[in-house]
Amino acid sequence: MDGAPDLRLVCCHKQKTSARTRFLRLGDSVLVYAPLPAAAALQPPGGRLRPAPDRLVQRAEAGLGLPGGSLLVDDEFHAWAKTPAGEVHVLLAAFTTIDPPFAAAERLGASFAAITELGRLPAIELDILRRVYAHVIG
Repeated sequence: MDGAPDLRLVCCHKQKTSARTRFLRLGDSVLVYAPLPAAAALQPPGGRLRPAPDRLVQRAEAGLGLPGGSLLVDDEFHAWAKTPAGEVHVLLAAFTTIDPPFAAAERLGASFAAITELGRLPAIELDILRRVYAHVIG
């Protein structure tokens, strides 16, 4: 990617009336496109450049079969992981629909789950989810 960090998305849906928050789960990961390698470690945010996520979000919407504008990136959340292949920038995207797009997720073999249902994820993803959850609820 021309020296730019690799990108991943955590996609969540927060119910407007109850604040119930669910995450898109793709198999054994909540990271859209690929889980992080086992050797990955979270890094402090620092003063890194933040890449524009537009194409990544459009690709996620297309992959889920959702119309444009169904995902909105939260510009205030950023996580960085160091991997053997380089840095990975993890962004948060929220579904803009009233309810989670259950049918779209099901077509991909994915599902929506609360953070309390995701305890078997890799430790680094659980750490990312804790940060996301604190950010979304806080």
